[in-house]
Amino acid sequence: MKLLFILLLLCFSIPSFSQNKAEKQIRSTLAVQTQAWNEGDIERFMKGYWNNDSLMFIGQSGITYGYEQTLNNYQKNYPDKATMGELTFSNLKLKKISGYCYFVVGKWYLTRKEKGDVSGHFTLLWKKINKQWLIVSDHSS
Repeated sequence: MKLLFILLLLCFSIPSFSQNKAEKQIRSTLAVQTQAWNEGDIERFMKGYWNNDSLMFIGQSGITYGYEQTLNNYQKNYPDKATMGELTFSNLKLKKISGYCYFVVGKWYLTRKEKGDVSGHFTLLWKKINKQWLIVSDHSS
């Protein structure tokens, strides 16, 4: 009877372990992105995004498709460390959509001495691609 209980416990626990692992990986990537941004390293910040022409970024200027164009836009809009400022994320909510997709909502905030602080909200669609969680769609306002 004890063996049956242990087996049932393990069967019902396995999905929660994988969910927690995915959420930890996503949060870890967001932490790495924050660090890269705060060090002025946009290229390292972009490693959290899917390096593909189908990457979608929706922002103030409309929809941008593709990794390279998204990178170019970041570099154009944030040409130096003063413009980049210090990034923080808050109010993160992660929602599992499927075994290989997560929807993440949160708030971003840039503290900038010379340019003035700015903030907004974002929604990110994360997908597990080649064993790595990557942003495939970003809507930031």
